[in-house]
Amino acid sequence: MEHRKTYNVIELKTKHGTIVVEGPVPSSELKELDFHEDLVAFRPPEQQHKAITGIADLPEGRILIARDQNTIVGYVTFLYPDPLERWSQGKMENLIELGAIEVIPKFRGSGVGKALLKVSMMDDALEDFIVITTEYYWHWDLKGTGLNVWEYRKIMEKMMQAGGLEYYATDDPEISSHPANCLMAKIGSRVDPESVQKFDQLRFMNRYMY
Repeated sequence: MEHRKTYNVIELKTKHGTIVVEGPVPSSELKELDFHEDLVAFRPPEQQHKAITGIADLPEGRILIARDQNTIVGYVTFLYPDPLERWSQGKMENLIELGAIEVIPKFRGSGVGKALLKVSMMDDALEDFIVITTEYYWHWDLKGTGLNVWEYRKIMEKMMQAGGLEYYATDDPEISSHPANCLMAKIGSRVDPESVQKFDQLRFMNRYMY
């Protein structure tokens, strides 16, 4: 499958100044930027900087960033699902996962996450894809925000909805293990019915349970 990537950019005014939200950004540019020390949700900043640079080099990989001058203060990743996850079992070339989204505490509440998703979806090429995201409460910064799981879940849902993603039911054991976890997806306007059917089969692989 051809992976067309069209760069888009917007400026976002926040109470801490104007930042740039842009992408997909190639690895050569990501390497030249600083990676903020508060981007610690998934792994230490140095390692995460290296990880997103690697994703940008993948044929399907997309990295969009929020940038304050030369420092990355937020990012979102898109790539094929992990081979160990059920979402890769259908071997669907047109199913891509929003793998991670993170914004430093200083810029939270300023619409940066929503802006990252909006700019991501400005690329018409994503109309050929089913974009999914799996939300797990153990990745959420409940301690730093002081929110409970349901308050945080509501924020995550609103943010994903800004990119056109909607809630989808599934019997995936990891998602089903806690009621706050969820699957969200956006089915592109050019996705064929067979692919939608395949996605539905991936969502419910344990039908005998019901």
